[in-house]
Amino acid sequence: MACKCGGYYYTLNAKASFDRDLAKTRKFLLRNVSVIRMFTSGFFRSKWRSIAGKRRILSMDAREKSRSTILESSKDKRVPIFVMMPVDIFTLDASGCPRIRKLKALTVSLKALKLAGVHGIGVEVWWGIVERFSPFDYDWSLYEELFKLISDSGLKLHVALSFHSNIHSTHGKGGVSLPLWILEIGDVNKDIYYRDQQGFSNNDYLTLGVDHVPLLSGRTALQCYEDFMLSFVNKFESFIGTVIEEISIGLGPSGELRYPAHPFGDGRWKFPGIGEFQCYDKYIFACRMEDLKMAACREGKPQWGDKGPQNAGCYNSLPSGVPFFEEGKESFLSDYGRFFLEWYSGRLICHADAILAKAAKILKKYQENEQTSVMLVAKISGIYWWYQTVSHPAELTAGYYNTALRDGYDPVVSVLSRHGAALHIPYLSISILHFHFFNLPCSCLEMMDSETPPTYLCSPEGLLKQMQSVSKKRIVNLIGRNTTERLDKTGLWKIRSNCYNPQAEVVRSFTYFRMNDSIFRVENWNNFVPFVRMMSTDL
Repeated sequence: MACKCGGYYYTLNAKASFDRDLAKTRKFLLRNVSVIRMFTSGFFRSKWRSIAGKRRILSMDAREKSRSTILESSKDKRVPIFVMMPVDIFTLDASGCPRIRKLKALTVSLKALKLAGVHGIGVEVWWGIVERFSPFDYDWSLYEELFKLISDSGLKLHVALSFHSNIHSTHGKGGVSLPLWILEIGDVNKDIYYRDQQGFSNNDYLTLGVDHVPLLSGRTALQCYEDFMLSFVNKFESFIGTVIEEISIGLGPSGELRYPAHPFGDGRWKFPGIGEFQCYDKYIFACRMEDLKMAACREGKPQWGDKGPQNAGCYNSLPSGVPFFEEGKESFLSDYGRFFLEWYSGRLICHADAILAKAAKILKKYQENEQTSVMLVAKISGIYWWYQTVSHPAELTAGYYNTALRDGYDPVVSVLSRHGAALHIPYLSISILHFHFFNLPCSCLEMMDSETPPTYLCSPEGLLKQMQSVSKKRIVNLIGRNTTERLDKTGLWKIRSNCYNPQAEVVRSFTYFRMNDSIFRVENWNNFVPFVRMMSTDL
C-alpha cells in the first residue's frame, strides 16, 4: 500500500528501510570518517519539482497583475529546508590557495542530510576567494568541485554571492577577507570602508560611497559587483534553475542591507548598544554634503548639510539620556532629525536598488526560459532590541528609518518588489545565555519576546510581524533563516510556527545556519530530522 507524506510517495517498506539507513548514517557520522560509506538502499526519490518552479523575476506591473497567483501559491504549505555550509568549509593550503576541508566527511554529511529530507545546501560564494589575487582573475575551480559534490548528492543549491568579509565575525575560524587586491587599496586609502564619527573603520565591506567612484583598479564598486555576477552566471549557466534554485545578492556587512552600525567583532560594540551612524568616510561624506546641502538649501536650512547628528550617543549607549533618540526639540522627531534620517536611509536604499537592478538584468535571460527560472534573494537584518521604544534607535543607526510612527521597511521591500526579489529575513534563534555570556544579538524566526531581557525592550516577534505584513502588502516572497544555532525542540518548533503563521504568507524556503558536528549528535539529530519532516509536510 502506498501513502503520501511531505511531498514524497513511498511504500511502507521503503519508509522502514529509510529509517534503518538514517540510523546507520547517524552512527557513522559520530565516528571518525576513514572511508566513504555508500547509501544503496532506502534512498528517497523526491517528487518535488524545483522550488523555483515557474517563479520569475517580474516587473512591478507584472507582479501586481500576478498578485492572486502568488497568494494562491502560498497554499502549498511545504517549506523546503536548505542547510548552510560550515563556516570553515574552506582552508588554505601550503601555497595560500583555498581548498575544501574534510572532503570525505563532507560527502557523508551531505548524504545524511539528503536522507533526512533536506532539500538543498546553502553556499556562500566569496568575492575574496574567487577574485582573490588580482582584478578580473576569477578562479571558480573550488566552487565547481563543491557544486558537483552537492549536485551528485541529489541536493539543490541556495547560492549567496558574498561581497563582504567574515573575518571579524568568525574570530579567525575559517574567515574570508575581501580580495587581497582590495585590501592593498584599503591599506593606502581606508576611506573605501565605512567610518564612524571618530574615524574608526573595518574592512568588512566597501562603503556605498564608492559605488560610483572608480577607485578599484579603474572600476567602481558597482562595476566590480556586476563583473563578478556576470562571471558567476557564465561559469555556472548549466546549473541555474536546475541545481541552483536561489541566488542571494550581498548588499552589505554579513550580506545584509545595512550599515555596520553594530560592529561586534572588533570590540567597539556589544549588545544591546544603540550603535553609531556610519557616514563619515570621505566618499559618502562628499555625497552627503552634496545631497544634504542641496536639499537643505531647498528647505532654507543650509547649515543642516554640514554634519551628522552630534547628540546621538555612542556604540554602547542606551536610548535613555541620548537626546537624538528621545522626544525633544533636537531629536529624531525634529525637522533636522527627519531630514537626516531620510537621507541616511535613502542612500542605503539607492545602494540596494543599483545592485539588484544589475542582478535582475543579468538573470533576465534565464527567466525567459521556464526551465531555468531562479529566485533572486536579498537579505535584511533583524534588529529587534529597543524595538518597543518610540525611536527604534538601533534600527536607525543601521539605516532602517523605522520608528513607532513610521514604517521603515516598506520602502526597502518596495525596491525588492520592483526587481522581483524575495526577502531573506532572520527568524531569530538565541538562548538567553547568549545575551549574558557573549553579548551577541540573534535573529527573529525561532525567538520569542519572552526569551529576551525585558530591560532592553526587545520584540523579535513584533519585528517579524512587521516584515511579514509589508512583504504581503508588496507581494514579495519570504525566505527564512536563523542566525545562531538552535537545535532544541523549543527553538525548532518556534521556527516552524513562524514559517506557517496563519496571518502571513508561508515562507518559500528556510535556510538553517549551519552544518557542523553538533547537528549530527544523537540528541540534536533526533530533534532536527522530525523538524525537517514536518517542514516538508503539506499541511
